[in-house]
Amino acid sequence: MMNQLISAQQMLHEYNQGDRDFSETSLHRISLIGKYLVGANFSRSDLSDTDLSRSDLSRATLSGANLTDAELVDTNFSGANLEGANLIGANLQTATFVGANLAGADLRAANLSGADLRGANLCEARLSGAILSGANLTGAQIDVNELEATDCEGIVMDGVATDIVCETVTVSSRWISWGAS
Repeated sequence: MMNQLISAQQMLHEYNQGDRDFSETSLHRISLIGKYLVGANFSRSDLSDTDLSRSDLSRATLSGANLTDAELVDTNFSGANLEGANLIGANLQTATFVGANLAGADLRAANLSGADLRGANLCEARLSGAILSGANLTGAQIDVNELEATDCEGIVMDGVATDIVCETVTVSSRWISWGAS
């Protein structure tokens, strides 16, 4: 339930004053390009159609957040919790998710070209129609069946845990390509 609508200026002012809890807020269609939001809590917030490109959201909490169609190009999500987040159609090109929790996230039709997903937890994430071309999935936990419905040309997958229940299974290939070349 979104119970608070706030502006980008208000949110940034509160963040700079030390407030990090923006859970259940509506920040729909705002621009926060290049902002430093480390450790912020946006759980269950509406960030759909928001532009957070080149922002630092490392260690942020975005569990259950709505990021549908958001612009997140080159955004840093290292160590962030995006469990159950809705990222349908999001533009995540060259975003960094090192050690991030994306368990149960909905990434259908998201563009993750060139994304750094090293060590990320993608267990039960929905990836149908996602673009993972050139992404680095080294050490990530992922359901290999989800990869079959994605554009994965040129992804790096050393040491990926690829099992439906996300147990540790090693993939020995360095470059994996599905679909037509």
